[in-house]
Amino acid sequence: MNEIPQEGSPRVSVGPLTVRPWLVVSTLSWREFIRFFRQPNRVVGAIGTPLLFWLLFGAGLHQSFQVATDGPSFREYFFPGTLVLILMFTAIFSSVSIIEDRREGFLQSVLVAPIPPWSIVLGKILGATLIAWFQVALCLVLVLTLDIELSWGNVLCMLGVLLLGALLMTSMGFAMAWNMESIQGFHAVMNLVLMPMWLLSGAFFPVPGLAAHVVFSQQLLHWVMRCNPLTYVVAPLHELLVGSVASGRIWVPSLGTSLAVTLLFLLAAFTLACKVSRRRTRGDLL
Repeated sequence: MNEIPQEGSPRVSVGPLTVRPWLVVSTLSWREFIRFFRQPNRVVGAIGTPLLFWLLFGAGLHQSFQVATDGPSFREYFFPGTLVLILMFTAIFSSVSIIEDRREGFLQSVLVAPIPPWSIVLGKILGATLIAWFQVALCLVLVLTLDIELSWGNVLCMLGVLLLGALLMTSMGFAMAWNMESIQGFHAVMNLVLMPMWLLSGAFFPVPGLAAHVVFSQQLLHWVMRCNPLTYVVAPLHELLVGSVASGRIWVPSLGTSLAVTLLFLLAAFTLACKVSRRRTRGDLL
């Protein structure tokens, strides 16, 4: 009697055929990696746009913006936000492949295969994550242009935080792209969601504190930024790069809190991605 495929099992058997889910994960991940670097325009767009932001804003606001007295310059403060922006652009471009795979028929072929759904989700997400992490690791070399002494331990910790951030953003991109039928609609929704998330993550300006004299608009901004998952990706990068800038006027989560919250958001985003992958789409966001 044939065995019924069960999600989460290490191996699924259908008659004489035995499928290894982790082989599916590695194959789909490698396919995403090769596909990305065969399209040079995606590489240029994912890296060039954030670096252009950093150069223009860093040069234009370097002398007119300072986070705190004797604190980092704007270029030093904005650099972690640039790294997160690279992750975000890569997540957007990589998630488009889901819509393209559906149009080309590849996704339908994978879905009817006797493999657990989570292996498909993990394979696509892991491939996009490795692409984003590889790109941002290369751009991390630009830290040598800043007047900062960075230890190898902090560099490794930053790479770990960036890996978690890449997993989080690609999981979010997968969940959004799965419900999309058109690339135009996907880009519109991603720009509407991810760009405000990045701007309100502490990447461009710090999270305001809750002092007694703070007006309602600043209190609202504080809680919006505090509930933003990207805030807990940017904050540890700032601390590892330039040290903590927390004060009465600026709120910064601790390193342990940032890692714990990022892991919780990552688990929620991956669970959502697995859930939507079992649902048949009927149009954008349906």
